[in-house]
Formats: sequence, structure tokens, C-alpha cells
Amino acid sequence: MKYLTVVLLSTFLLVSTGVFAADPVKMSNSGICHAPNTTYYAQTKNFTPYKTLDDCLKAGGRLPKK
Repeated sequence: MKYLTVVLLSTFLLVSTGVFAADPVKMSNSGICHAPNTTYYAQTKNFTPYKTLDDCLKAGGRLPKK
């Protein structure tokens, strides 16, 4: 029982600190919003992270042309 309590508490702490959080939307330095699983997401290294695509667009970003 003690082991189960430790596992559950550890999992709660990891989730609450954002370790298991979804990948952020990346706004590149050129102002393009890249959502996870899009063409240039993995290649975008210099970016500002946002929780959602809508947040990125509201911050002045734009969608990729392709």
C-alpha cells in the first residue's frame, strides 16, 4: 500500500509540474506559428512557446503559407 501511495503521489507531482504537458505551439522569430506534428515544427529552434495555436495567433503570429 505504501508503494502505491508513493507512485500515485509521484505521478501527481509530475503531472502538476507540467512534465507530461503537451508540446507547445512554437512562434518562430519570423512570426510563424508552428503546431506540433506540422512540417517545420521539429526544425524550429528559435521560438516563443505558446499553449495553444490560438494564443500564438493572438500574440501576432500567423499560420504557415503551406
